[in-house]
Amino acid sequence: MPSVSGAQEQPAKPAPVPGPMLNQGTIEIDTPQLVLRLVKSSQTVAALIPKKEPGFDFTPGDLLLQRSHDGYYHLGDLDLRMRTGTSGEWKSYSTAVRRTPITPLPARQGVLASADISPAFGDVPLQITRSWLLADGHLTLRFTFKNATNLPVQIGALGIPMVFNNVLNERSLEQAHAVCSFYDPYIGEDAGYLQVTRLNGHGPALLVVPDGRTPFEAYNPILGPRRESTGPAPIFTDPTPRGMTFEGFYDWMVLSQAFAENEWAKAQPWNPSTMVTLSPGESKSYGVRFLVSESIRAIEPTLAAAGRPVAVGIPGYVLPQDMEGKLFLKYRHAMRSMRVEPESALEIRRLGKKAGGDEYLVQGKKWGRARLLITYENGVQQAIHYFVTKPAAETVADMGRFLTHQQWFVDAKDPFHRSPSVMSYDRELNQIVTQDSRVWISGLGDEAGSGSWLAAIMKELGQPDKEELDRYQRFVDGVLWGGLQYSNGPYKYGVRKSLMYYEPSELPPGYYRSDLNWKSWTSWNKPHSELVERSFNYPHVVAAYWVLYRLARNHTGLVTNHAWDWYLQQAYETSIAMTKFAEGYAEFGQMEGDVFLQVLQDLKRENLTKEANSLEAAMMKRADRWNGQAYPFGSEMPWDSTGQEEVYAWTKYFGYRDKTAVTLDAILGYMPTVPHWAYNGSARRFWDFLYAGKYPRLERQLHHYGSGINAIPVLSEYRDHPDDLYLLRVGYGGTMGAITNIDRDGFASAAFHGFPDMLNFDPYSGDYGPNFFGHAINAATYVVKTDAYGWLSFGGNLKVTDGVVTVKPLDSFRSRIYVAVLGLWLTLDAGQFEEVEVNPRTKTVRVALSTATEFTPSAILRIEQPSAVRKMGKIGPISEFRQERGAFVVPLTKDGPTWVTLATQP
Repeated sequence: MPSVSGAQEQPAKPAPVPGPMLNQGTIEIDTPQLVLRLVKSSQTVAALIPKKEPGFDFTPGDLLLQRSHDGYYHLGDLDLRMRTGTSGEWKSYSTAVRRTPITPLPARQGVLASADISPAFGDVPLQITRSWLLADGHLTLRFTFKNATNLPVQIGALGIPMVFNNVLNERSLEQAHAVCSFYDPYIGEDAGYLQVTRLNGHGPALLVVPDGRTPFEAYNPILGPRRESTGPAPIFTDPTPRGMTFEGFYDWMVLSQAFAENEWAKAQPWNPSTMVTLSPGESKSYGVRFLVSESIRAIEPTLAAAGRPVAVGIPGYVLPQDMEGKLFLKYRHAMRSMRVEPESALEIRRLGKKAGGDEYLVQGKKWGRARLLITYENGVQQAIHYFVTKPAAETVADMGRFLTHQQWFVDAKDPFHRSPSVMSYDRELNQIVTQDSRVWISGLGDEAGSGSWLAAIMKELGQPDKEELDRYQRFVDGVLWGGLQYSNGPYKYGVRKSLMYYEPSELPPGYYRSDLNWKSWTSWNKPHSELVERSFNYPHVVAAYWVLYRLARNHTGLVTNHAWDWYLQQAYETSIAMTKFAEGYAEFGQMEGDVFLQVLQDLKRENLTKEANSLEAAMMKRADRWNGQAYPFGSEMPWDSTGQEEVYAWTKYFGYRDKTAVTLDAILGYMPTVPHWAYNGSARRFWDFLYAGKYPRLERQLHHYGSGINAIPVLSEYRDHPDDLYLLRVGYGGTMGAITNIDRDGFASAAFHGFPDMLNFDPYSGDYGPNFFGHAINAATYVVKTDAYGWLSFGGNLKVTDGVVTVKPLDSFRSRIYVAVLGLWLTLDAGQFEEVEVNPRTKTVRVALSTATEFTPSAILRIEQPSAVRKMGKIGPISEFRQERGAFVVPLTKDGPTWVTLATQP
């Protein structure tokens, strides 16, 4: 990976030369919530400034000079594909291609600025007017199309470019967090919207909503140079360099049939693609309004206050087939009808009305994507996108079998000594990836090569399987220790970058595949592959040892190759080795960095004081560095969504609460909750297909590993603040999003391709492992009561009888329960929960533990109260149990569940 840091000073550059579009200057317009600055010659946006934060601009106004030339997009531009008549090829038009002067129109009541923009398109067969106006007190952008010809005109694609300041190019992290925004779509037809949130996570946030009937049908990227373009007609492009610091701009697609017939023909769209035919003399208008929300958490109340439909799904929009979901709909118009696509994919039943809206029970019936289309009495349509999985436990069990069977590589003659191991997989070819010119993918290194063997061991944390663990121990002793990780010499405990490398002189002629590009920088030679400097390789190894320690320590006969203390010592030494051999990158937060905190806690529980003090000191040195930085979220990339997970963990542990808050706010800035399974809880990521995917494109990745790992701090914060339901919704969305990557047979993909020409999971297993690490650390059932929605369960099925709340946990591990009304966090180091009963009146909790097994004769129960709920004392079991390492050891019976009652201690 490139070694760059966003915190580095940038060299001075020549002053930008303004383009001719700025010759007439700008005009400033005052609206109730926003200050709008328009380029006078084009009436496109030069700045969009919230009045409550006058030093901030949602658009890239600070780059206006550089971007004032032909080809650059601005808010207010328009993309079209049209044809005259009702057949033939589509022709593309864009106001951004060439800045032809527009024709201003006379002012009229309510209109702030208006122009005939037809000249900007050239030979366009329509008269097109663009107006900036106030509608219901909100700034509105409206386009009116009039067919002034004597033939029908079809609009097959209509895109309203969403140009906000997500351009991180050549900015330090401090600069980017001060001036930049990310934006996420809810591709929900008439109820759709775009939310624009500042990188620092602070308010205000901007909401772009439909003006009139302007459906959010699709979300199309505005790509970079023409070499990125595909398809029969020129695709809309912007010269701003796309890369690790610029994802690109997008078109809000109101109509998309012309794309669906061409570039998107092989994809399953989020919504059916449509087109419009304008008869001679006919006019039609489309547009968007701009709402300002005081904070990210206030987005839904802001939508509701503006009369927009609001949907809230519990536990989100990923539904295991055995789980009862809830959907709350809030809108001023009654619902006329519901339609599910595919038919019978979801079962929906109305339950009644709550303060948060009309309540529906939703159950997933058919595996895969499902679209719920709601039509209201006023004709407005709202699309809510679900993903139905097998029961969560079954999904994860399938993955474990797939990893340790289909992805199990055995070849005694392998020249790179990768046998036996869990290796990367190509689902398209249904075979192990034994060669890739990105050598780490087939070399068991980096996230893309370690991902599968990391996912395999994290599955065992909550669903241990003897056969799978026997295989995994062979991998640890035969490949990991002494192979991928040095077992002796000056770099003992160091983790090398890859077992595979490119050295054609060492291997028989023709060994390396001739269809791969071995001249790339990614084709490391042997000395490069043996380096131990990349810190990001270490947490994977630590996680493997830590899980094996936990299983060996808390179960009987599951792990047999070494004693528990060997695995814990390995985890400790590998953690220290990272800070010693990979100090350069170790200054950043690591994906899966929570595992170091888990190791430290277990060292303390085992009274290994020397090791615990050493590890704590090493981690405090890193945390002290982060505490001195404004935004300590760098990595080997200039901006990243990787390090926040560990930065949060250690700054919280060491009491640096200001930095913990900065970190959480930043996560919420790029991790939304919207009524769409692919975006809900999906932390922003857009470059790792280059390093881990089969199709290496710069592209929005949905439920990449950022989802799973960033959910860890969000849910941790929720357990500290159980009244903040927003945190639970975001965190649980990321946790559940991670299992959508697992297909019906158990193959787990790196991520979902978010561009509309694909909209599918990548065929490579890639770097899925960290994503499942997050799922494994987070898997839990939450029992919650809210004023708006009543009693809820995230991860289980809930019922209330005579005031007693009973929940059956249905999360993938069934080893963690959080009772929000009591601030009570129950976790099992061994055993599983069958049921939990909560009596709010008596403040007692009863838990049923699964029956004893050959490997788990006792449950090991930990009781924590991370939130100091008012008037709650210390909670513990009313029966006497032996305590060990701070946990209660509960003997299990073989003839049914074992019940344990918890209550406030006298």
